[in-house]
Amino acid sequence: MERLDKILASQGAGTRSEVRKMIWAGKITVDGELCRSIDRRLEPSEHEIAVCGVPVCYRKHLYIMMNKPRGAISASNDSHVQTVIDLLDPSLRRKGLFPVGRLDKDTTGLLIITDDGAFAHAVTSPGKKVFKTYRATLDGALSEEDVRCLTEGAVIDGGEKCLPAQVAVLEEENFVYEIKIREGKYHQIKRMAQSVGRRVVSLERTAVGALTLDSGLARGEARELTEEEMTLPLIN
Repeated sequence: MERLDKILASQGAGTRSEVRKMIWAGKITVDGELCRSIDRRLEPSEHEIAVCGVPVCYRKHLYIMMNKPRGAISASNDSHVQTVIDLLDPSLRRKGLFPVGRLDKDTTGLLIITDDGAFAHAVTSPGKKVFKTYRATLDGALSEEDVRCLTEGAVIDGGEKCLPAQVAVLEEENFVYEIKIREGKYHQIKRMAQSVGRRVVSLERTAVGALTLDSGLARGEARELTEEEMTLPLIN
C-alpha cells in the first residue's frame, strides 16, 4: 500500500508538491470518485487512478530501449552536457531513471534505461557475463593473428587481460567487424583494438544478450521494451 501522492509522482504526474496541489484541487479520481486526500493509501495495481479524467497506466518500473546518438553521455543528469535522459520524450520521463551500464560519448546504439536497480545489476554485474555485441569499424583489417589475440583474451594497456571475445567479419572491404564481449571495462573495444595495432573509427552497440537494437529507432529515439523483449534472455 502506498500514498496516493507518492504513486502519482512515481508515474511522472508531477513532483510530490505538484501532485498534492492537484489532489487538493480536485483533479484526481480513484475508481471514478473524487479523492482529495493525499494520505490515502492504496494498491495502485488494484485501482483506477485518473488525473484530470485521464487514466494513469501504473507501471512499477520502466524499461526503455534507446538508440543512443553521438554526443550524449550515459548519465542521469549533467549541468554542462546533454545526457541520454535529456533525450527522452516527456511521456517516458520519470524520477529515478538511469542508463544500464555506459556507452562512451562517441559510441552509438543500444542503451537500456530503467529505474529498476535489480534489473540493472543483473545485466551489468561482471559475474553474469552478459554478452554485449558491437559493430566496430576499424582503420584497417585484422589479421588472423589479431583475431586470435582478441578471441583468446586481449592484453590491453597496463597489462590487464580481457575475457575472450568473439570476432566476426561483417564487411571485409570496409574493415567492419562484429565484436562480442562479456565485460564492460573502460573504453574496452577501443583498447582491445589498440592492443593489436588498430584504431576504432566508429562503434555501435547492436545487442545486449538476446535483445537487439530496433532498426526502426532513429538515433536519439527511444521506446519502452515490449512484453516479448522483456522475456528475452539478457542473462546468459
